[in-house]
Amino acid sequence: MARGKERIVVGLDIGTTKICAVVAAVDDSGKCEIVGIGTSPSKGLRKGVVINIDATVDSIKQAVEEAELMAGVPIQGVYAGIAGGHIKGFNSHGVVAVKTREVTRKDIERVIDAAQAVAMPLDREVIHILPQEYIVDDQDGIKDPLGMSGVRLEARVHIVTGAVTSAQNIVKSCHRAGLDVLDIVLEPLAAAMAVLTEEEKEIGVVMVDIGGGTTDIAIFGNGSIKHSAVLALGGANLTNDLAYGLRTPVTEADKIKRQHGCALIEMVDDDEMVEVQSVGGHKPRKISRRTVAEIVEPRAEEFFDLINRELMRSGHDDKVASGVVLTGGTVIMPGMPELAEQVFNLPVRRGTPFNIGGLVDVVNSPMYATAVGLVKFAGTHASEGTGFGTNESRIFEKILSRMKGWLKEFF
Repeated sequence: MARGKERIVVGLDIGTTKICAVVAAVDDSGKCEIVGIGTSPSKGLRKGVVINIDATVDSIKQAVEEAELMAGVPIQGVYAGIAGGHIKGFNSHGVVAVKTREVTRKDIERVIDAAQAVAMPLDREVIHILPQEYIVDDQDGIKDPLGMSGVRLEARVHIVTGAVTSAQNIVKSCHRAGLDVLDIVLEPLAAAMAVLTEEEKEIGVVMVDIGGGTTDIAIFGNGSIKHSAVLALGGANLTNDLAYGLRTPVTEADKIKRQHGCALIEMVDDDEMVEVQSVGGHKPRKISRRTVAEIVEPRAEEFFDLINRELMRSGHDDKVASGVVLTGGTVIMPGMPELAEQVFNLPVRRGTPFNIGGLVDVVNSPMYATAVGLVKFAGTHASEGTGFGTNESRIFEKILSRMKGWLKEFF
């Protein structure tokens, strides 16, 4: 889809609580101009994984139609995000001999192939192979070894894997909604493209995307990803806690969380009151907003404790001088960065999409980080071909072949 010299790309964030489609016009330099956005409540997912295809299809159609109306262009192909507790990331290492004593593209491809040659269960496949650095004859820290002289080439890469069936269900849902899937992108990788600066990635930073059903973690250092993880918890846990604690319906608890929630008790005045609907037809009650904070703070603190444990487990806890960047809809709640600073003992900021044009004011929120990141990803990784067709079982073969195409472009 093109508009003048620009091409139209669409990012589809299939989340646990909302489905968001963002339409952007991308020029040759990769600059994104947001021209349309559509959101709809997500009813067919749990903890980032599709559990009801028909409900997911209806939500996708609603979000895409809204985005089409705003952008004034038909949407045919999308870059879809993938997340969920089934996502696993690990680092790998490959070594090859340089045949001509000068590193060629073929050598780079061979060393990437060697790095990804790891045993993997039949129900899992590779989603991303992300080069961290190359080493030529013991000289490390090389970002682009093409043309360098040497006899031995090594590559350190970060490999992200996912459950085959989860990715197939995302592709199937998009196909039934009348869309081609041009690529599947790891959601924390997309969100990082939207909210992190190059300086933060170089010095070391932790990006935490707290969505409705999952919390995505990506740790960067020296300009590349060092560790990724997905925790199966999110804002829905806070909503459920409020529903039980306040004895109110889940929909009402979600409304209270959004309008009156606070992650730090000390930020709430004692005299602030909140009206709470009761279950079973009983009359509404008035409670102190402090009571809401007393329910939210322990759970939010538990979130950050689990994230901090993951950071320490990764071995990169002393290499993140830039601190922590929080994004995702849940971190809009007052008190989240302040509480995170207490737990991590690091600088913390909210991450909102930047370096974009067009409808900036509409997407200027942490809740749109992943969807905006997907179109930024699309802008820098031009897709080849027509997507995954109708045979979802072969999607990962296409992803792998497309990745090899990207490596040729970059190196």
